[in-house]
Amino acid sequence: MTASERIDARIAELDDWRGETLASVRAVLRRADPDLVEEWKWRGVPVWSHAGMICTGETYKNAVKMTFAKGASLPDPSGLFNSSLDGNTRRAIDFHEGDEIDEEALTALIHAAVELNLSKGPRKRA
Repeated sequence: MTASERIDARIAELDDWRGETLASVRAVLRRADPDLVEEWKWRGVPVWSHAGMICTGETYKNAVKMTFAKGASLPDPSGLFNSSLDGNTRRAIDFHEGDEIDEEALTALIHAAVELNLSKGPRKRA
């Protein structure tokens, strides 16, 4: 199964507001950057990348967590980040049942994350 197929399966298996939210977040990601690559890592975590990791989409009982790998370095004028605020690198957005997704603000964060990755130049592997 491809990573995209695994993400499809995760969304389907959740079969509640978490699946709907993960599907909505994924749709915003895809609209924001058609060149995004979908990956499946760490035994079951959807990951979206472009010139490096952009974010993950983890699901918990009471939240869908969208963790931006370099979130601490991103501008967040709309204040979307509401979790993992104390770290030096990552920042996250926890979506709870009934939360609205601010697509415009989320798209701006995605664009900023891609621009940051691209500004770092090609990644070298050890």
